[in-house]
Amino acid sequence: MANATTNQNTAPCFHKIREIQLREGALLWNDGQLSYIGQDCYKIPPILGTTYGPLVRRLDVSFNALRCLETLDQFTALEELVLDNNDLEDDVSFCQNPNLQTLSVNKNKFKDLDKLLIQLARCYPNLSYLSLLGNPACPDQLTSSDKDEEDYQRYRYYVIHKLPKLKFLDSTRVRNREIQEAQRIGFLMKVARPEILDWCEEAVENHKGENSGFSPLPKNTPLENSRTCAYGKIRHRYSGKNSEGNRFIRNNEL
Repeated sequence: MANATTNQNTAPCFHKIREIQLREGALLWNDGQLSYIGQDCYKIPPILGTTYGPLVRRLDVSFNALRCLETLDQFTALEELVLDNNDLEDDVSFCQNPNLQTLSVNKNKFKDLDKLLIQLARCYPNLSYLSLLGNPACPDQLTSSDKDEEDYQRYRYYVIHKLPKLKFLDSTRVRNREIQEAQRIGFLMKVARPEILDWCEEAVENHKGENSGFSPLPKNTPLENSRTCAYGKIRHRYSGKNSEGNRFIRNNEL
């Protein structure tokens, strides 16, 4: 009976004990600003939302291993959110919050820029500061050696077009000239990448066997000294800075 009584008396204190552990560890709370950095957590601890949620105006959970944002809806008064250096990918779901004005998701794993911007426009209609540096979706020259200033500028036009209330993008002020160009040609700046399908490997696997009749070579191989050629007129002409023959080949396929 003594043990049972002790357990009943200490059980309600578990929440407070856990809160103290967080506060004495990596958690910092000061006048509406909450930081929980470098704890290798894959989601925001629910206790942060239940304890501080409605009071937090700035939340910094960078340098973790976040893969989801399940408990973010508890921070109803949030105005600034820092998610840098995590493992967030295209399938992550953001929570609607009309109060949010600043979002930093540098050095994550977002690849689909269009999907991300559609979600941000829906969830954060008053977003004025956004930073996506270090993501595959952002063609900055520091982390993407195969990109140049033109690639990055096209990216800026498209982001400004999708999020017209932005004042800063990637730590750089959105200029009036960029706004005008985004209104004029921003919708044309979307980068379309073909889906990579392993159809060739699948075809080989499906036609394995001596009697399959499958061969990667033509049936009638021309003689060594014979040459054939064809003349015609192409319907489309490619104009760009890159080689036409290599423009659909990724670096990892070379």
